[in-house]
Amino acid sequence: QVQLVQSGGGLVQAGDSLRVSCTHSGRTFSAYAMGWFRQAPGKDREFVGTISWSTGTTYYADSMKDRFTISRDHINKTGYLEMNSLKPEDTAVYYCAAGYGLGSLPREYDFWGQGTQVTVSS
Repeated sequence: QVQLVQSGGGLVQAGDSLRVSCTHSGRTFSAYAMGWFRQAPGKDREFVGTISWSTGTTYYADSMKDRFTISRDHINKTGYLEMNSLKPEDTAVYYCAAGYGLGSLPREYDFWGQGTQVTVSS
């Protein structure tokens, strides 16, 4: 089993930056990728990007790659989603997830964080 605990997020103004963290525990994580998704009210869960924990290779949704950056810290067992130039339409609950491979679909991830609310005011 893998446990993922998120922190960060909150209320910011348009144009601000914000970072969400996701710390893993349990099973050895080197074989996993840590994906990031978001879900706005009334919408499907949307892929943001993902990172291979072993190699650091990243893959982003086209609409996210210009403003969002994913990274990881082996020592602290923590992945990060850095969000810049935030817009009101970025308002959503953001989730981290663990799965095999750099997938872009929620069903490709087996373990999920609890979710973190990010609200961007105009």
